[in-house]
Amino acid sequence: MRRPTIGDIARRAGVSKGAVSYALNGRPGVSEETRRRILRIAAEIGWQPSSAARALSDGRADVLGLVVDRPARTLGLEPFFMQLISGIEGVLAARSVGLLLHMTEDQRTEIDIYRRWWAQRRVDGVILVDLRLEDPRVEALEELRMPAVVIGGPEGAGSLPAVWSDEAEAIHSVVRYLAALGHRSIGRVAGPATLRHTDVRTRAMEKIGAGLGVETVTINTDYSGEEGANATRSLLSRCSRRPTAIIYDNDVMAVAGLAVAQEMGIPVPDGLSIVAWDDSPLCRLVRPSLSAVSRDIAAYGAHAAECLLDVVAGRRTTGLQAATPVLVPRGSTAPPSS
Repeated sequence: MRRPTIGDIARRAGVSKGAVSYALNGRPGVSEETRRRILRIAAEIGWQPSSAARALSDGRADVLGLVVDRPARTLGLEPFFMQLISGIEGVLAARSVGLLLHMTEDQRTEIDIYRRWWAQRRVDGVILVDLRLEDPRVEALEELRMPAVVIGGPEGAGSLPAVWSDEAEAIHSVVRYLAALGHRSIGRVAGPATLRHTDVRTRAMEKIGAGLGVETVTINTDYSGEEGANATRSLLSRCSRRPTAIIYDNDVMAVAGLAVAQEMGIPVPDGLSIVAWDDSPLCRLVRPSLSAVSRDIAAYGAHAAECLLDVVAGRRTTGLQAATPVLVPRGSTAPPSS
């Protein structure tokens, strides 16, 4: 069906398009009686203002952008992104602002998307996720002068405001907890080594491990259950100093790791302790339930959306440090059996 236009309203009201424009935009030039008639007709036929036309008139699209540079299947498999988006949407919906989501597996393509969106006035700003160690996206957004907020950092975010949490302190608390239980060999199944938060956790784990006399080893993966399972088999097949505890960088890999331990006949938690990152219902549905590093991911997304709306509105913001994730012990962690 064709969407109603200003011309349709003008014909029904028996006035010019200019008069309709004055009435709809609250500008002088028509009588109050005519204005009320025009507004009534617009409501009756379901007329809505064109976002493209509004963008041309006031420079606002009332849309924010989010590009996720990961395989599309990640969005459905990883609870993290669904919770993050729910937090972003909660803020934007209340302000009648839309979210334009795009999936890509190429950082160069992602930068091209930002350039196209900004040139076409498709979005008012973007939320940048998965900050890299060497990240050309930050410089590209700075050059475009495009309003943007980084989820992660603050190191590596350049002049862009960032919303982040203390990843180092979070991993310190997990390693200290496992060491207090008596674990002296701890493995970690991590995300891609190129991600900045992965690197922060890895360096923090090595530092705290050395200070506590705990051997640590990290294997990098792509966050998928398949690679999480393969990394778990590799760690549990070591001939010497097999880890008695494994930390996983997301809940999907932790559940896969639990399945591998059961497949190999290693009891959890007596033979192996497991800790997942980013608590979700998955961690509570399996048996034993998984100890997990918990944070309010939806609130994380909401903070990023609020911060970006401030930037778009021209309000000064330096970003926000969210609450440090906390460890929630459950049935998957215990002292090592030997």
